[in-house]
Amino acid sequence: MKTLRSKILYFLFPFLLLGGSIVLIGSVQSGGNNSLKSLGSHATMLSLDPPSNLNFAGEMVPLRDFEVKERFDQEMVKYSFLHSATIMNIRRAARWRPEISAILRKQGIPEDFFYLCIAESHLTNASSPAGAKGFWQFLEGTAKVYGLEVSEQVDERFDPIKSTEAACQYLKDAHKIFHNWTLVAASYNMGMGGLRKQMERQRVNSYYDLYLNRETSSYVFAILAIKTILEEPVVHGFEIAKHQLYAPLQYNLMTVDTTIPDLIDWSLTQGTTYKSVRVLNPWILGDKLVIPKAKEGEPQKSYRIKVPKPGSAEDQGQELIPRILSDSITLDSLPPSPHGGSSLDADPTEKAPAKTSTPTKKKKQKGGK
Repeated sequence: MKTLRSKILYFLFPFLLLGGSIVLIGSVQSGGNNSLKSLGSHATMLSLDPPSNLNFAGEMVPLRDFEVKERFDQEMVKYSFLHSATIMNIRRAARWRPEISAILRKQGIPEDFFYLCIAESHLTNASSPAGAKGFWQFLEGTAKVYGLEVSEQVDERFDPIKSTEAACQYLKDAHKIFHNWTLVAASYNMGMGGLRKQMERQRVNSYYDLYLNRETSSYVFAILAIKTILEEPVVHGFEIAKHQLYAPLQYNLMTVDTTIPDLIDWSLTQGTTYKSVRVLNPWILGDKLVIPKAKEGEPQKSYRIKVPKPGSAEDQGQELIPRILSDSITLDSLPPSPHGGSSLDADPTEKAPAKTSTPTKKKKQKGGK
């Protein structure tokens, strides 16, 4: 009897195994389809037509020219699928647009140049291999021409407000030459001299009719693509919740006209932290600020330092920072870093911000910025 039962089970086992597998696979496929449907609803790939009124600073883009349209399409595809950079651009734009756009309006510069700033640096204090730095990517020589201080202790290219004011002066100078805002934008990448030389050589006066180097040929279209997406992010697949946008920074300005020998002590005296002061004032490159006394008859040099407004988001969390270290702990008694080297070797003070994770294009030495 046992032998018969064993033989029956022996023959039935493969069928039972096959039946169970079919049920299991069907269940997985059903769940998988639901997941894919859910994913698909959030991952639809859109290919939208360009806006019918596509323009830069009110100057229409001639999309009837197939080559012009294709250059715009190329940049739209790039920024539509460069998700990390575009999402961060949308978030940072909420913080910086109010201040930067206000300066542009005051200086008589079209607000579309805000998108040029995004194309340059993604609204970060980036550093390029060619040495261009800050929101507006000024080279050191051009920065000094337009009134920005660049020294061992101060680099005002990293001041978003002062660098915006300097950029406005450059843009106004370029407009006196080209009388066209699209050409002004192109000159910001190529330099006034380089662009004017090509215009004279090719005997045309429109950016869209010029045959230029690869970078400048795509430059204005990158600005237009950023503008198009940021003006209607949801339409282009970027739905960012309001609470995920970065709020404008809240700060008070303090005028300082005497040397600060220790910025850490000074920060604590102001009721804030060294970190907060450095974050709000990235143009300060070290932990002190030397301000020489003015010579007789000359105005005293001063700086305006931002400190967090009491109760603002920038002022939060300071109660978590221990103000007094235990007397029983000495620096010499601390263990080395897990990565090697003494803990005394670490120095958070750097002369310039590190590069951002977003790749920056290599800039040629030019008269533009």
